[in-house]
Amino acid sequence: MTDRITLSGLRARGHHGVFDFERAGGQEFTVDAALELDLAPAAASDDVADTVHYGELAERLVAVIAGEPVNLIETLAQRLADVCLADPRVRVATVTVHKPQAPIPHEFADVTVTIQRERP
Repeated sequence: MTDRITLSGLRARGHHGVFDFERAGGQEFTVDAALELDLAPAAASDDVADTVHYGELAERLVAVIAGEPVNLIETLAQRLADVCLADPRVRVATVTVHKPQAPIPHEFADVTVTIQRERP
């Protein structure tokens, strides 16, 4: 059985991108993170200490989004997955980074990168 905690639509301003104007002005990024872990201990105890506290997870993810700039959203997604996997209870982390204001000279809705990382 695989249980999952999903945090969807987390928004924060970051300065990621290849171009100088992206880094200077920044833009909003949206992140979805899905964590696979055993939630039976938390369900049995009804204690937040027995699960991933999604409010604290959101704070750590926002710190990465708003933190040190990177060129690629692939790199940003990896850093976010690393944050998710820092909790030893998390077996798999799937992270999607949305960059709806990507510098594309055509009309588009969104650009996303999704990665999935497993604990070795």
